[in-house]
Amino acid sequence: MSASTPTHSGETLHLIDGSGYLFRAYHGLPKLSNAAGEPTGALFGVVNMLRRLVLEEKPKFAAFVFDASGPTFRDELYPEYKQNRPPMPEDLRSQIEPLLQLVAALGYPVLREPGVEADDVIGTLAVQAQALGMRVQISTGDKDLTQLVNDSVVWVNTMSNEKLDAAGVLRKHGVRPDQIIDYLALMGDSVDNIPGVPKCGPKTAAKWLEDYQTLENLVANADKISGKIGENLRAATPQLPLCKQLTTVKLDCVLPVTPTDLRLRGADAEKLEPLFKRYGFNQALRELKGGVAAAVNIPVVAKAQPVERRYQCVDTQAELEAWVARLQQCTEFAFDTETTSLNPLEAELVGISLAIAPGLACYIPLQHRVGAKAAGAGKDLFDLPETAETALKQLPLAQVLAALKPVFENPEIGKIGHHGKYDLHVLARYEIRVAGYRDDSMLASYVLNPTASLHNMDALAKFYLGETTIKYEELTGKGAKQIPFAAVPIEAACAYAAEDADITLRLKQALVPALATHAPIDKIYHELEMPLVQVLAQMEEAGILLDRDELKRQSADLGKAMLTLEQEAFAIAGRSFSLDSPKQLIALLFEELKLPVKQKTPSGQPSTNEDALDELRDAHPLPGIILAYRSLHKLKGTYTDKLPDLADAQGRVHTSYHQAVAATGRLSSSDPNLQNIPIRTSEGRKIRRAFIAPPGYKLLAADYSQIELRIMAHLSDDDGLLSAFASGADVHKATAAEIFAVPLAEVSGDQRRAAKAINFGLIYGMSAFGLARNLGIGRDVARDYVERYFQRYPGVKRYMDATRKTAHEQGFVETLIGRRLYLPELTSRNYNIRQGAERQAINAPMQGTAADIIKQAMLNLHPWLADKSEEIRMLLQVHDELIFEIREDRVEHYRPGIIERMSGAAQLKVPLLVEAGVGANWDEAH
Repeated sequence: MSASTPTHSGETLHLIDGSGYLFRAYHGLPKLSNAAGEPTGALFGVVNMLRRLVLEEKPKFAAFVFDASGPTFRDELYPEYKQNRPPMPEDLRSQIEPLLQLVAALGYPVLREPGVEADDVIGTLAVQAQALGMRVQISTGDKDLTQLVNDSVVWVNTMSNEKLDAAGVLRKHGVRPDQIIDYLALMGDSVDNIPGVPKCGPKTAAKWLEDYQTLENLVANADKISGKIGENLRAATPQLPLCKQLTTVKLDCVLPVTPTDLRLRGADAEKLEPLFKRYGFNQALRELKGGVAAAVNIPVVAKAQPVERRYQCVDTQAELEAWVARLQQCTEFAFDTETTSLNPLEAELVGISLAIAPGLACYIPLQHRVGAKAAGAGKDLFDLPETAETALKQLPLAQVLAALKPVFENPEIGKIGHHGKYDLHVLARYEIRVAGYRDDSMLASYVLNPTASLHNMDALAKFYLGETTIKYEELTGKGAKQIPFAAVPIEAACAYAAEDADITLRLKQALVPALATHAPIDKIYHELEMPLVQVLAQMEEAGILLDRDELKRQSADLGKAMLTLEQEAFAIAGRSFSLDSPKQLIALLFEELKLPVKQKTPSGQPSTNEDALDELRDAHPLPGIILAYRSLHKLKGTYTDKLPDLADAQGRVHTSYHQAVAATGRLSSSDPNLQNIPIRTSEGRKIRRAFIAPPGYKLLAADYSQIELRIMAHLSDDDGLLSAFASGADVHKATAAEIFAVPLAEVSGDQRRAAKAINFGLIYGMSAFGLARNLGIGRDVARDYVERYFQRYPGVKRYMDATRKTAHEQGFVETLIGRRLYLPELTSRNYNIRQGAERQAINAPMQGTAADIIKQAMLNLHPWLADKSEEIRMLLQVHDELIFEIREDRVEHYRPGIIERMSGAAQLKVPLLVEAGVGANWDEAH
């Protein structure tokens, strides 16, 4: 598919100062060498830092930025620049090329731009990333780069774990990030041969900038600086503008990549293994051979051999007929669509690509524009003379669709896509209902290893096929100058689009056989995930009706409530302040009010996150008010204000479901994200009132009751839990009776509440400390509760211990039907990270099994509902719940069938209880 560049808001770009780390590792570590006597100390330090970054931060976007050889623009500005530097030691120089090989094999994009320094590349990418809404983490030991720090950029010394935000820069250097350039210019740099002001050290520079704010203002007041240092300042004044130029990081470098191109690839085991062996990285080698879990999340599959590309642009009737005839003789083919939008329910077809064998593919242009030129050609897109129209040959859209429709709708011919649900939507808008959609290379990759962060075509092609694909922006340009795909010249469009179909086919041929090596995941792919594609497509197409007037009323109410909370906070504080500003909250809560600091950010600042403020509720009324304000602000900004804009002309919203995101197998959704609508507060629950049934219909919400606890009972085989569920008892009350040793009839409300917290808390790995906070009790009391729980339910304890052990031994855990979740963090040297992975090992089989069950329920329901769309439609899936739109007079007819098919989605040792409510809106249906 093709469309405008998607947003990457909220993602983090990790920019690594490779040159700086190489020097620091070389000077900071012993003179290590391998068996052949080759120096390895610098390699060892940098590679370990990069491997730790992958395991602990799990970056999606990253770049290893290294200085290129040769002069830079600073040498032209100042020929004496860096002339004091001694020549690079030979044993360091010899480690540069091996390092770059290792970094690339680890999956990091490597950047070396001539004419500028690594700092300039980092600065440019940081600015570009912020413009895309991304956060930036700069890994370096160089204080010069602290000039880039702001609300979206942090400076991190990965080797020492020091992290600086803006407040941290001020604390460490005595100046703000926006003053760092002036600070550096004043001090100069003997290594880089920047003169600065003689005898001006960090304290003097910081004091001057505290008094005068800027270098220019200081120079204007230089006559006020007394003593020898004042004389030095006045003498240095003519050269300070140059010093400032030399210390200023360039922010507008022309680069061959953008931040969104810098996706971290999977480690190339074939390249890493000989490099690790050569340089004696034995621990890394053991982890690599130990499999994915210890290395980088993507399983090793042998790369396919390169193939000859035979791509054709189909622009005549005879060529179209020949391709249709070929398709009719195929058992399967891959396809892709080029469109005008990322929203499949609005996208218009620009072209269709097809592939029938490796390297044998075509592109059928349908709605390209006459006179289009390539991006960056230097002229307007449509300024060619009229005679150029003859160069643009396209078949009529209706003619092509009529020829392809019988093939696409033939269930005997298998169809292959990559994120094909999008393409199914697009073709459906043109009256083509694809049948026989059998394989999806994105889903095959996901099922093979759901822990991997990347399942896009470019990443998979590089890793599994060794192919570097054509990037969309190479054809269309980017930013304000980006052209639509319909304006891309046919020849270039053909190469790009045909490659998409070809790569899709070849990925299927590489990945699906890999699934077959393990029967359970092969079954999950073929019998669960692939059939679910059509189900989700129909649900997305149906959408759900929205009451926009209700949302408008709620938005107004939330705004009034926020204003009331804000005024209440001002009255308590005795002054106004921004409830949205962490900086102002830190000043008010911890500096003025002297509240205890419960948590700190990685940079050492007092935290004002939700957990930290929650711990302060009893100490002062302001934290509670701030939390209440934030809750309402999120509801208003995320839902009541935005949902109406997402509705179509009929007032229905169409969420997009994503199968290849959550490692546990849970579906996620976007535009809107229905999984995150809060239901613990009355204001949050009200949001559901805006999702309504049309006249003459009702909404039915069918929800699995306590499904993860039931799965725990099944997996642990604990007699007590099995008995409680088998008898239909209130399991929380039964648990309370067990751990508090009281008769069932005498269990108090507080005891049941404690038992419920333990039942659910243990599933998510809650500690006694967490339970104590949750219940507002002492840690010793909470620990006693947990101990009594395990005494009464010993099977649960055995299951948890056995699961931890198995996870460490094999590096993954499995759901009931065999879905695998790899846990590389189990090998982390960081205790907290390792403990988190162990908690995940316990929870994932239950959460993943619950996800598998509701997916199976949807498959059970789909054929039953297939020909009944006028009476009933399945609209939404949210966690353990399915929402249906049913004709009012048929609700009681369909309710038992829904419950029956959901209850029968899995055979557990305890009953699967389904509760189904009905109402005019989603909230009422509960």
